[in-house]
Amino acid sequence: MPLPVAHCRHRISPVNPNSWRLPGQTNGDAAVVSIAERSVRMRAAFCILLLCPLLHGTPCPTKEAKDEATLIRIEETWARALEAQDVDALSCILANEFEDANPVGSLSGRSKILNEVRTKPGSHHELSEIHARIYGEIGYVRGLATALTADRRPKIMVRFTDLYVYREGRWQCVAGHESEVPLERP
Repeated sequence: MPLPVAHCRHRISPVNPNSWRLPGQTNGDAAVVSIAERSVRMRAAFCILLLCPLLHGTPCPTKEAKDEATLIRIEETWARALEAQDVDALSCILANEFEDANPVGSLSGRSKILNEVRTKPGSHHELSEIHARIYGEIGYVRGLATALTADRRPKIMVRFTDLYVYREGRWQCVAGHESEVPLERP
């Protein structure tokens, strides 16, 4: 019987002082746990807790440089994450409070964006005319993103601006905005 996580109060069994009972158990209960067994279970639980970050993908990067090249690299990672449907990579880029205004004016939060990446087919995005600026702990990236069809034809082009905040040792995007640009540009 696995031990409930919430148990805090243990009583030593009067029948066997080297065993523990969970609250509510009587001496006749078969679930009396010996101290040795409890120690093994605690070690196993500790090892599982240590492995949890590994089970949920790689941790988000830290100690990122506060320079324009890093912000541009993050935008390129974002484009690749959309194509590969890499929700973990995108989760590291988008802040919890992220909000995006798309070309038709609709607003989408982080959870909606991540769900769309998870459930919709990925598409290749080409970035161009990209540049970044940093002002202390705040930065932005502006550029053109062209989504391509499977046969590599342009599907839509948007001028984007993404606003970043530097916290927890990394850049996190807090807001984005896209405006559609005609595919046939003068």
